Amino acid sequence: MPLPIPLHCPRCGAAAEDFSGCAACREEGIGANPVPPLADLSGLSLETYPGGPWGWPSALSAPVAAPVTLGEGGTPLVSLPGDGPDGLWVKYEGANPTGSHKDRAMAVGVAAALAAGADTVAAASSGNAGAAVAAYAARAGLRCVVFTTGEVPGPLRAQIDALGAVRVVRDDTAARNAAMREAVERFGWYPLTSYATPAPGGNAYANEGYKSVAYELARDVPGFRAGAGAVVVPTCRADLLSGIARGFRELRAAGLVTGTPRLVAAEPAGAAPYSAALALAGRAEQERVSVDPAPSPAFSLGESRPVWQGLDALWGADGAALAVPTEEFMAEHRALAARGLFLEPSSAVGVAAARGMARSRAGGGPIVAIGTATGLKDTASVTGPGAAEEHVPELAKLTR
Repeated sequence: MPLPIPLHCPRCGAAAEDFSGCAACREEGIGANPVPPLADLSGLSLETYPGGPWGWPSALSAPVAAPVTLGEGGTPLVSLPGDGPDGLWVKYEGANPTGSHKDRAMAVGVAAALAAGADTVAAASSGNAGAAVAAYAARAGLRCVVFTTGEVPGPLRAQIDALGAVRVVRDDTAARNAAMREAVERFGWYPLTSYATPAPGGNAYANEGYKSVAYELARDVPGFRAGAGAVVVPTCRADLLSGIARGFRELRAAGLVTGTPRLVAAEPAGAAPYSAALALAGRAEQERVSVDPAPSPAFSLGESRPVWQGLDALWGADGAALAVPTEEFMAEHRALAARGLFLEPSSAVGVAAARGMARSRAGGGPIVAIGTATGLKDTASVTGPGAAEEHVPELAKLTR
């Protein structure tokens, strides 16, 4: 399909012909996502930025004629007192309309699909992206097909179905992606997520919506405009991480900030390709790392290879990758809920990593973990067998 705004691979410079990733890099076994040019934010002001992907329409290097919106963005910063001298915060993306950060991207992606004249949008998803695509497609009056597997948690299946999407179930991620590729190539459906191997990342126009996270953080977090502190991002295919990096690059180029906070990829220890990559000395070796991901409660994380633009985001921002054991992030998941913040386990991976950083640092600025989604996406961790009996004690015991 024609690309109205040219996309070029940030790794090798090759022009893209579609949304399947860079073909030249794929031949080398590297997943890299062609991107549009960075936006020029000159003349804009963070003080008057209203938030969200539509707050600065000129910042979107995406072919949209009009916004498709459900009120996404402008999510709250929730403080977590007691760790670190400069503050520990969660940027709570669960406050978005469908309950995850994916809404920022899919609002823009569906608007681009609508402007392109598409009648059907497609997504391959473990859940959150599928729900977001379904919601914004419904808002725009487009048909939506979500390719997924039987491992998707029940609440997410219900959300996707209720929003009117057609859910196509395959045995595993490879079969899911293959089915989406066939549909895109045969029927011309507009793809809003990646479907190639190795994974290159999602629709580049849609990913422009993630830059708004950087804009909001620069506006709201003391010290971030000067490059102090760190942003910790739960990372799989790095669309969010690289989108935040692009946003800070644009802000810096326009003189709206003088520095960039450190970017940190947080991963479950059983599926940590970025951690494995950064343990190596050379970038050529880092690009080609492969791990064997193990299942974990952090169901939306777990890639076998690092996506190139995720590595690039870390290389450009004094970045690091932290692998968090399951018992540690699930303990964080429970502790956050006990303090009133119910996140999905994948989000708890980021908070656990951020908390560890806060405890080990003396100064250096605030640390913000991106809480990517609400815990209502996957309630199995708190509603297993016997949960009702455990959590509803006899009334007499409550009076003691």
